[in-house]
Formats: sequence, C-alpha cells, structure tokens
Amino acid sequence: MMLRMSSLFVRTLREDPVDAEVPSHRLLVRAGYIRRAAPGIYTWLPLGLRVLRKIEAIIREEMDGIGAQELSFPALLPKEPYEATGRWTDYGDGIFRLQDRKGNDYLLGPTHEEMFTLVVKDMYRSYKDLPLSIYQIQTKYRDEARPRAGLLRGREFIMKDSYSFDVDDAGLEASYQRHRDAYIRIFDRLGFEYVIVKATAGAMGGSKSEEFLARAAVGEDTYVRCTHCDYAANVEAVTVRAPAPLPYDDVPEAHAEQTPATPTIQTLVDHLNATFPREDRPWHAGDTLKNVLVVLKHPDGTREPLAIGLPGDREVDQKRLEGQLEPIEVEPMDEAELRKHPALVRGYIGPGVLGEKSASEIRYLVDPRVVEGTRWVTGADVEGSHVLDLVAGRDFTPDGTIEAADVRDGDPCPVCDDGTLESARGIEMGHIFQLGRKYADALDLQVLDENGKLVTVTMGSYGIGPSRAVAAIAEGTLDDVGLCWPRNVAPADVHLVAAGKDADVFAAADRIAHELDAAGVQVLYDDRAGKISPGVKFKDAELIGVPTIVVVGKSLAETGTVEVRDRATGERVDVTAERVVDHLVALVRA
Repeated sequence: MMLRMSSLFVRTLREDPVDAEVPSHRLLVRAGYIRRAAPGIYTWLPLGLRVLRKIEAIIREEMDGIGAQELSFPALLPKEPYEATGRWTDYGDGIFRLQDRKGNDYLLGPTHEEMFTLVVKDMYRSYKDLPLSIYQIQTKYRDEARPRAGLLRGREFIMKDSYSFDVDDAGLEASYQRHRDAYIRIFDRLGFEYVIVKATAGAMGGSKSEEFLARAAVGEDTYVRCTHCDYAANVEAVTVRAPAPLPYDDVPEAHAEQTPATPTIQTLVDHLNATFPREDRPWHAGDTLKNVLVVLKHPDGTREPLAIGLPGDREVDQKRLEGQLEPIEVEPMDEAELRKHPALVRGYIGPGVLGEKSASEIRYLVDPRVVEGTRWVTGADVEGSHVLDLVAGRDFTPDGTIEAADVRDGDPCPVCDDGTLESARGIEMGHIFQLGRKYADALDLQVLDENGKLVTVTMGSYGIGPSRAVAAIAEGTLDDVGLCWPRNVAPADVHLVAAGKDADVFAAADRIAHELDAAGVQVLYDDRAGKISPGVKFKDAELIGVPTIVVVGKSLAETGTVEVRDRATGERVDVTAERVVDHLVALVRA
C-alpha cells in the first residue's frame, strides 16, 4: 500500500532531541520513526513500525524454517514461578513489581524461561514429544537504572525469545547448532556487520554461551579478537591463561620496609626505584599487588565485603566483575564500611589481613596471574609500610581466583600461543546459550524416556532484540545527512519526490507511484504541494533513508527524464519517464 507524505502520520525535525546521546537515537526521532513517551520508553510511529515488522518477519521466517513454533505469553506474570527459581529475589530492583486489588504479587515479564518451562510441563510427558523448539516475539520490561541511547537501552523493549527442549545433552547440542545457524542467516539478512563472541550466561544460568554483536563505536559491549586465531569473546567472558607456578626456593624471606607517603601504586613504584633499586631492571607497577575492596549487594539485601588482589598495573573492570557475580550488584567500599574493619589500612592493605580465615574474615579472591611462586610488593597493613618479596603460596594463600582485571589490547590470547588481543565495541543483538537443567530442575519438568524412566529435560535459550535491531541497523548504515536503510528492512522500496509546482510534474509522479504500487513496489510518495519546497523534500528524503530516491522535477520537461538516486552511494542516473517503472521494478527485485 502506497504511503503519501501529505497524509502520513510523520513529522520530521531539523534539530536533534536534547536527550539523544547516539546518532541512531537522534535520527530515528528526527526522521519520525519513534517518539519518546518516558525515559527508556518509546512510541513506534508508522515508519518505525514498518521497519520493526520487517525485522520480525525475517526472524519468523528463519525460526519457522528450523521447525520452531510461535506462541505468545502474557506480559503480566505471577510471582510464584519466579519465586520457585529464585529470580523473584535475584532480579532485585531490576524488574517491575505490582499487586492486584487482592494483594497478589505480579511482575511485568523481564524474560520468560519459567513460563516456557511450565507450559511444556503442562502439555508433554514423553520423550516422543521431544525435541521441541517454541518461541515468541513479545514486549519485555526491565527497570533499567540508567536508560540511555534510545532503543539500545530501554525499559520496555521487544524480544524474540525461543527455547529448545531435549531429552539429553546430545539433543541439546543439536538444537543449539540449529538455532545458531538460523541466527547467522537472520543477521546476514539484516544487513549490518556483526561478530559472534564467547559470552557469559549471567543470571540466566547455563553453560555454552555466545553473543551476536553488531559492530558499532557506540556499543556498550567491549569484545576482543585474537590477531592470530579465531578466538573472540565479550570482555566479561575472557579467561586469563594463568602462568605456570614458579620456583621460589631462592627468594628471600618477606620483609616489611618503611615506605612513607606511598598510598598509590605510582608513589610506591617511585619510592621503590629511589630507595630499593633492583639490579636487573627498574620496578614497575606490575610488580605490586593491589588489593581492591568492594561490597557485594546480594539480591536478598545482604551485604558482603570482598577483597580483590590483582597486579598493580591493572584496574578492576566493573562489568567483568559484575559478569562473574551476576545477579549480585557491586559497590566500592566506602569509608563507613571500611571503619567496620579496623585491621584495614587504606592504601597499605595486604593479604595478611584478608581471607575468610583472617581476623577481618573478608573473602579474598585474586587475579589468575597471582599463581604460586609469584613475587610481590604489597601493603604491610601498617601506615607507611609495604612488604617486599611476598610470595604467593608461601606467604599467603587466597580464597580463590576471579576474572575481574581489565582486558587490554596486546594481552596474550587465552587460546593460542602466537596471538594477542585487540578490542572493539559492539551492540548485543542476540544471545544463545545452553541452559541445561536449571529451570527444569527448579520447576520439575520431566518426561518418560524410552525405558519408561523419568528424566529431567534439558533446555537451550535463544534471544534476539528486534527493537534493538532497528537502532543497530540504523547505527551501522547512517551517514552525515540521515538514515540509510538496507532494502529488506526499509519502510519502503522507493521514496518518490514530486519536486516542483507544475501540474505535469505531479501528473507524472502520480502515474509512476500508482504503477509501482500495482507492481508490488512499496512507495513512499512525497506528494506534498503548496509551500513545501523541493529543498525541504530532498532533505526529508535523505533523512528518512529509503534506499532508492526518485525525483520527478525540472528535467521532466527539459529531457523527459527523472532522476534515480541510490541513497547509500549517492550514485545518480537519469531514466526516461516511460522506462522508469520497469527500471525501478528490476532494481528492487534484483
């Protein structure tokens, strides 16, 4: 059905919205695709909805192609299933909770693992019913503390979530691979650059986990790739390859030394080089052991102090740390909390007062690089004093390890011996992982196997964000003047502009518009008359971003031609008015 600019519910803007932080957000609002309703919540206008529905159609085609079946759950969900899996508590402040008039607890669905599990439990009893894959495309709700970047981080968003159900792990692996292949086809069709990276499962639980990230400078996710092999991972999922233990028989006994006015790593290194110079090389920050104090806020409200030991040339990466501990929230330890532990001396904290068996009883986890035999300079737990030649495994033993240090360009690859890591930014577009039996165990989803014995079903989970995809595609294809949609998701195939006031121009444009529409070509026809200048129409066409722009203007009378312009490349060709419909039909169907 043809869209006419004269009657289309759209209003383009020349100025950027004041709350827009990224280019896709600015242009989607300015071009009339979305409007802000509240922080992190958006109204879909007709143009935006057309793009969204085309993305959903691609997803449906590929999901149906692997035999998955679509259903739809309610958005308003009862508390009890989420209480059974522990997520009513685990989600903490991250979900919208409400009560009905009788005082019963509900939530707005942030995700639907429990509901998928229960509906299969309600209907299936035998291994003969499996494997099964079911999915929905539905609105989700999460109470983001800092909604930002338009559709990229909202409080209300649309998600395609699918789940596979199998009798055994071999079946789960096959289901996972089918979904993975379908995701590759989906993202190939959506028309932006993406990368598949190893990921963590987070609060969802499960084992094998991969993310599909759209390459984007504004992306909130940082991932790394090896310069030599095919290793790629979200930084939260990077595993540091621990060095081999070192011999320490010839290392001197640990000894405390006066290091006045050295509360920071840099001041300590400067003091060491001035007062305790090494014979082989200067001291550097990596020779020191930094102990960072944080407080873990558990979903049930309890607070737990934690100490993290890492080389002094590294910083704790908040996202990596939270990725290891999710759904626990992490806060820096403030002065009030520090005063509860008198053995801790800020700036001079060492392993001597850390660990669950120490006087402080603060759990002490270290970076995987802190292996047996490594030799460190660290705090002596006394103001103005540090310990030298402190050896891991000889002088202190941590409670465990944690992947919390920042990952840097040039770090060695965790997989191969020849490569190093390089980082880039991306937008999470899809996440697939093997849930295993976490939810089936919690909700007692079992079937009879071929021997008549009850077995617990194993599950896979596969998500895509269609609403986020709108922003990701826009982000990956826009230019300096506006949006620039790939044809298979664009709101129309052709943006036809009647440029001028002559009746002949409008008559020719009307004929072209109707013939294209009859041929099945989707047309956005700028038929606005009156005081709307050709310049305004051209700017709107570039802003809206339909892949082919056709201008019927002064060249019609001069040469009998109309201009056909490629929005992405800017290439232009003049085509006779008599041939332009055939030309455009061939172009759209190529």
